[in-house]
Amino acid sequence: MSKKRSDDDGPTDEAKAARRARNAENRARREANAALRDARKGKGMKAEKPAKSGKSEKKPAVAAPDPVKTPEPRPVAAPIPAPTDMTDKFLPEAGHFNILVVVQAGKLEYEAALFVESLRQNAPGWRGRLILAEPRPEAAWAGHEVQISAPVRAFLESRGAEITPFTAQHFGAAYPYGNKIEALSVLPPGQNFIFFDTDTLVTGPLDQMEIDFARPSASMRREGTWPQPPLYGPDYSGIWKSLYDRFELDFDSSLDPTQPDEHWERFLYFNAGWFFGRDPAEFGRRFLDWALAVRDAPGDALACQEMEPWLDQIALPLVIHSLGGGRPGPALDGFDGAMTCHWRKLPLLYARESDAVVEALERAAASPDLRPILQGWEPALRLIYQGNGLNALRPAIDRSRLPAQEQPLRQQIKRAGWWLV
Repeated sequence: MSKKRSDDDGPTDEAKAARRARNAENRARREANAALRDARKGKGMKAEKPAKSGKSEKKPAVAAPDPVKTPEPRPVAAPIPAPTDMTDKFLPEAGHFNILVVVQAGKLEYEAALFVESLRQNAPGWRGRLILAEPRPEAAWAGHEVQISAPVRAFLESRGAEITPFTAQHFGAAYPYGNKIEALSVLPPGQNFIFFDTDTLVTGPLDQMEIDFARPSASMRREGTWPQPPLYGPDYSGIWKSLYDRFELDFDSSLDPTQPDEHWERFLYFNAGWFFGRDPAEFGRRFLDWALAVRDAPGDALACQEMEPWLDQIALPLVIHSLGGGRPGPALDGFDGAMTCHWRKLPLLYARESDAVVEALERAAASPDLRPILQGWEPALRLIYQGNGLNALRPAIDRSRLPAQEQPLRQQIKRAGWWLV
């Protein structure tokens, strides 16, 4: 809402009328220019002057464009301003864990905005520090546009986020997943933390979960993506044991004895979409050192294995096991359950997630100061705001018969014409 003026002498009626006329003229000019730009993009050539029935063609620049029944919304320069006291509502309190998310220009900033809004809507009792690590455009990210836009920055800060820069020295553009490893350095040492990927929704009160931070853990919503044992060996055991031996860790205690020999789930393996611990300094030091060691000198047992994009998920179970952690127990079922959802791609959310998750997404996206920001991101514009996710994509997928692996589901979505990422 606009603020009321504090002076007693307001503008005259004539001044108001003149101002409205100028605003209308400026708006018409902007819309005409935008229409011309859209025409150039669509035709790949210089746009012709639009013909107007019953009007002269001599002044097309000031004529309003033809009305369009379903205009395509465009990104705006800035979001609707948040209330001035918004940040004060989210002042951190002692005794709450910190949350870390990595954010940078592009789709990650839109995903981060959804994460933050869903957090504030669905976990109002959580009052820890919300730290968003933003890589600087230097060192391993030199020459790349990584700084988030001003509208998104203002929105995130209005929700109490602390946007903290860091310099990626080791991974950066060569391995963007390494951001989460190096970003741990911005967290205060010795304080409980949870890391979340940006493509996550908070769907419940995180502060009510019983989390033992002295026993680190991570997401089990994963597939058997790594390793891929070669035909003539080494097998799963040989590959994983070589890593445990290398870092002087006990291998046998990491195994799940309920799983058969040489089945990938017998071995400690996580999705790095969320993980937690009680000291980000020690966690981050081991994560970085061991990931670099595996990358730079994988060893004979890993000679046939692809390191990318799995490097973070190769090192993560080693770090967690070394710190006395392991697979998440029943108390953590809320992660990847009733409390959070790692949705990965927006079409996948509409295709496979529960009605509660879809409702949480659309409720967050309906926030008045978030809506104009997300309308500049095509997947959100077409799937959320134009209703195609709920009314076209979701009915096209039989959620009672979802494939066991993600790749066939992606193919279904692509055939339906809704793979927007």
